[in-house]
Amino acid sequence: MTPLFARIVRENRVVLLPLAIALAANLLIYIILVRPLGVKSAGAEDRARSAAAALRSAERDLADARTLVSGKARADEELSAFYQKVLPADLSAARRMTYATLPALAKKTSVRYEARTMDIQAVEKDARLGRMTIRMVLQGGYENLRQFIYELESAPNFIIIDDVTLVEGQGGEALTINLSTYFRLRANGV
Repeated sequence: MTPLFARIVRENRVVLLPLAIALAANLLIYIILVRPLGVKSAGAEDRARSAAAALRSAERDLADARTLVSGKARADEELSAFYQKVLPADLSAARRMTYATLPALAKKTSVRYEARTMDIQAVEKDARLGRMTIRMVLQGGYENLRQFIYELESAPNFIIIDDVTLVEGQGGEALTINLSTYFRLRANGV
């Protein structure tokens, strides 16, 4: 030590010693108590931020789940309405729907109705629907055949066009059209 500094310490020893003890005590309290509490507080703040983010994510998931449930319920209602209001109630209703309607539609569009075959598809066990396929052969002009297809597609009856084959002939075009309709089955599958 320099002589000046040593002299200051010797003369102010009474004041400097309690200050040095107080400084050491403050440093010890800081290391033992204050610093760990500060680290713990910062960790709690990070956990709080993380918990808030997790809460926002859970709320979004809940909203998505509620939307999914309401969408599923709406789809179930629409499917039930489709089964009850659109599909024929049974095989005989499906036959009635197509037996007179298709020849009348052909006559309305000036198309000659030549032949029709009908087939009932084998249904799986525990199925809710049966399928009836119809193969029709029609003769007429191209525009009349187009009009027949348009009228068939825009009719309220649930008839699906599966396949269309158009062949040009001497008496006009020949149209072979494969149709199908579905019908509800009873509990015993008939």
